[in-house]
Amino acid sequence: MSAEFDQRALHAGTGASYASAGVDIEAGDRAVELMKEWVKKTQRPEVLGGLGGFAGLFDASALKRFERPLLASATDGVGTKVDVARRMGVYDTIGHDLVAMVMDDIVVCGAEPLFMTDYICVGKVHPERVAAIVKGIAEGCVLAGCALVGGETAEHPGLLGEDDFDVAGAGTGVVEADRLLGADRIRTGDTVIAMASSGLHSNGYSLVRHVLLDHAGLALEAEVAELGRTLGEELLEPTKIYSLDCLALTRTTEVHAFSHITGGGLAANLARVIPDELHATVDRATWTPGAIFDLVGRTGNVERLELEKTLNMGVGMIAIVPEESTDVALATLADRGVDAWVAGEITDRGDKETGAELVGDYAV
Repeated sequence: MSAEFDQRALHAGTGASYASAGVDIEAGDRAVELMKEWVKKTQRPEVLGGLGGFAGLFDASALKRFERPLLASATDGVGTKVDVARRMGVYDTIGHDLVAMVMDDIVVCGAEPLFMTDYICVGKVHPERVAAIVKGIAEGCVLAGCALVGGETAEHPGLLGEDDFDVAGAGTGVVEADRLLGADRIRTGDTVIAMASSGLHSNGYSLVRHVLLDHAGLALEAEVAELGRTLGEELLEPTKIYSLDCLALTRTTEVHAFSHITGGGLAANLARVIPDELHATVDRATWTPGAIFDLVGRTGNVERLELEKTLNMGVGMIAIVPEESTDVALATLADRGVDAWVAGEITDRGDKETGAELVGDYAV
């Protein structure tokens, strides 16, 4: 709307309003009503009140069961994967990605996910669209075992296009102090167990979109033979949520550490939990990355090391366990339907420059 038009309207007696500036309060209220049923499905007994308050309430007296409770918190977003969702007009899966990015970071230290809040920023509130995003977040929270206690939907006309949006979230978990997992527990001889990813998850989409959409000009609606579905369906495959699987491992056997494989790739994320004097060796020959990784590498002529620094290459979570816990850990994950395998081991660092490395070639 031009400034000239605004002045004519004002002089004609038509006052400026929030709606004329592009913000639709009624649409926001409608979105809240539509999302209520999904938020309700995530509730834990510790959650007080309902949707619509200024703050989410969680009964901290539930933490009395802990001797020394440590609160763990994390925040994250989904990145440019939201652009694929926008182009596809599919909004009910991106929330799974958000929950996974937040809660799988929290569970790495052994913490039980408790609750989460979200922030959805849109150019224009389309109530059904916002409700679909929240539906996905709520479903993800159920899979992670946490409650969705609140959030915010912000309308930013003029900054975002009418169909543009972004999502972010923050979560909190709790772990008993003497059960905190991490580098100080890892020992020489420990086993590195890899858990399969569901695909690209939510990292590296700037590279993926550049290679497949901008450079190669592939259509999201196009069927890709090696993927067995359309490119868009593959790119929107939700990030696997490992929270409850990881917690099950801590209950059935001894676990020394977890590593969530996100931005930076497998080696860099694994190195974050390896103590200075030790080294993790991961053998590529123990698995075959999914077809999407080969498609990105081959189409964009991306070198393997660059792919491995950017994408998860088929591994979404790592568990480091004592050698004697290996069989129980694999059995536990198999019982839960998680594809997992022994991918490497922990040794002395020696003259290695980094805490973790990938060796060998991928299985064909």
